[in-house]
Amino acid sequence: MPPLKSLPPGARYMAISALGFALMAACVKACSQAGIPLLEIVTARALVSLALSYVDVRRKGLSIWGNQHGWLFARGMVGTLALVCVYYAVTQLPLAEATVIQYLHPLFTAVLAWLFLHEKLPRSTFISLMLSFAGVMVLARPDNLTDQNIHSLPPLALLAALGGAFGSAVAYVIVRRLSRAEDPSVIIFYFPLIALPFSLVLPGPGFVMPQGNTWILLCLVGVFTQIGQLGLTKALQTETAGRATAFSYIQILFAAALGVWFFDERPTLWTLAGGGLILLGAFINLGTAKHPGAR
Repeated sequence: MPPLKSLPPGARYMAISALGFALMAACVKACSQAGIPLLEIVTARALVSLALSYVDVRRKGLSIWGNQHGWLFARGMVGTLALVCVYYAVTQLPLAEATVIQYLHPLFTAVLAWLFLHEKLPRSTFISLMLSFAGVMVLARPDNLTDQNIHSLPPLALLAALGGAFGSAVAYVIVRRLSRAEDPSVIIFYFPLIALPFSLVLPGPGFVMPQGNTWILLCLVGVFTQIGQLGLTKALQTETAGRATAFSYIQILFAAALGVWFFDERPTLWTLAGGGLILLGAFINLGTAKHPGAR
């Protein structure tokens, strides 16, 4: 990994974003293992993020409502749905596997940005897509691929991870469109603004009172999310959508390390093989990324 200062600004912001999101995922998993229901984690995250975002918007002297209300609402709604999927996957899958599958979002983003924002889509992206989907199939470990006693990943969790990756890509493309006219702090504010009431009205298990360090973990979910969101939004303002998100591959390394250190999740050969295919596709996609000044 090159020194952070030698990277283009978009890559630096995305590296910070990747670390923030990896730490967020680790806190989500820890909260779930402490018995906190999924929607309660979403609610806690939204409360913290909403408070931090409101302070940030007011500090800049901006209107919290922005200008493009429809697109801001759409970004918040799509991001919230993707968030629920991602959190569910994180609680049901090993951290490395959940993050590797989520890493399909840069390729989804590149394709969607090509379709709707008319950004260039290199031919290498199609190769990246094929390699990445092959990697997901290997990660899924279907029983007919081996006669060993290895179980497949939970199908619902796998679908949730894929849905979270696609939803994230849609949200990123909307952010890219909004970044032409909206301040990053306003864009970020709308995410928890939509997520909070959404998480409260969805049916689910009853409230569980956090105990001890769980309170801190719930707050850190929101804090690390804010760091990830800010880095992501700044990155999407300095790079095209497909190029900026290509740099987020480092999140996989962060997640794998956190999984080993905090959850004793040792990557299997299936994880390494499937993750390797997805990373290979990501690096091919990354190889086409240029500094925005070269466009």
